[in-house]
Amino acid sequence: MRFAVVVDSYLYILYNQRVMEEKEFNKNKDKPGNPFEETSFPKPLPIKEIVEQYLEKKKVSVAARMISKREHGKSGFAHLCDFSGKIQIYARLDNLGEKFDLFKNLDIGDIVGVEGSLFKTRTEEITIVADDIKLLSKAYRPLPEKWHGLKDVEVRYRQRYLDLIANNQAREVFIKRAEIVSAIRKFFEALSFIEVETPMLHHIPGGAAGRPFETYHNATANKVYLRIAPELYLKRLLVGGFDKVFEINRSFRNEGLSRRHNPEFTMLEAYAAYFDYQFMMKACQDLFTELAEKFCGGLIFEYQGKKIDFTPPWQRISLAELFQKEFAIRPEDSHKEVVEKISKKIKLKEGLSRSQILKLCEELIEKNYPQNRPAFITDFFTWTSPLAKKRKDNPNLVERFELFIAGIEVANAYSELNDPIEQKKRFIQQQKDKDSNSQLDQDFIKSLEYGMPPATGLGIGIDRLVMILLNQPSIRDVILFPLLKSKEGNDDCSVV
Repeated sequence: MRFAVVVDSYLYILYNQRVMEEKEFNKNKDKPGNPFEETSFPKPLPIKEIVEQYLEKKKVSVAARMISKREHGKSGFAHLCDFSGKIQIYARLDNLGEKFDLFKNLDIGDIVGVEGSLFKTRTEEITIVADDIKLLSKAYRPLPEKWHGLKDVEVRYRQRYLDLIANNQAREVFIKRAEIVSAIRKFFEALSFIEVETPMLHHIPGGAAGRPFETYHNATANKVYLRIAPELYLKRLLVGGFDKVFEINRSFRNEGLSRRHNPEFTMLEAYAAYFDYQFMMKACQDLFTELAEKFCGGLIFEYQGKKIDFTPPWQRISLAELFQKEFAIRPEDSHKEVVEKISKKIKLKEGLSRSQILKLCEELIEKNYPQNRPAFITDFFTWTSPLAKKRKDNPNLVERFELFIAGIEVANAYSELNDPIEQKKRFIQQQKDKDSNSQLDQDFIKSLEYGMPPATGLGIGIDRLVMILLNQPSIRDVILFPLLKSKEGNDDCSVV
């Protein structure tokens, strides 16, 4: 009974508080500056363009967030900042009349609209003399202390909106990321590739190695998976007669978090019929040098204290030769012999899984190439590449390359296997691996049985590429809302 009384009392207090808030709102709703009143505000140009096109006494209008303010009796100054830059406004009682009270009551963080004319102060700062001012949205929460230099990584990643308000550099990174993606799209369109969209929900996980995210579709009563890669659907389009296709896609792998890994990431995959992996090697080199010229100011630039030289031609390193040097493995060795030799060298009692050997491949590559230049790693073993075509001169190796830059794998390509019998055999062999998540995609095999032309495919990790081009230390710095571990006791599920 006592509990019920307490609850009723609490609800009564909340109700009265709400009533008082509504009364206060109704009392002030007709006053200038009510933030719920405005539905739009004319903003012909971003601030950067207003500054660049400065003309004395030119009439302009700006809508942006107030980031600083100082008052001087019957006048005051403030700075407004939008995505492109910031500009100063000058507010005077003589110009604004009763609207000057609104200016005085504005808080840092409020979003305001200003109309006025341009002039330069004695310090040559371009400024708007405000003729009219409106409050467009009220910031009820104050910006973080020392927000001008927001350094707390947790806050930056969990509350990216504060990072974008506080850090011009962060905002610039994501503007440039969008420009990089646009440039990649234009590059492939210029080569007559058609952009397509393929499913994100798959009945069978496939197209790449990785643990999938699982979910359930109620209407069809089926388990489905978030895609690991779009590869098998894009190859179906080659069967259907599309000679050149690409997709800038979101893919998902239910694996760990690190400086280079996020479970949700952006990839480009491109496929070209009647070409081999050498075509994609040249396309990759041409694309990356073009991006470096545009976004890094040249082919030699710095990434995290290292000088990177993109000047072509890029070096090529044989993975088969690295394995022969490190483990005495020959290209003709069977998978069983490879496992035995590596296990003996690193003194393992149990045999290695395919994924563990692939991890060794990465470590061996990173250890054996100069990191100041991009490198194409070639001569992969057939058993490491279930979707790649064998080399004509050596069936133990495949026509494939991986591109490494600054120790980071950025791209992967090969001549596509289009033999349905061989493909089925490799899928079955892959499933025998102890930590494989692959399943036999019968429909993909069926599509190959109708005939897929000889082709090559390329995958590029967009997030990693942006990291390098924009000199960012972590993949989280180039993904707007990266996945994070849950904060203990945090009930905000917008970012976990």
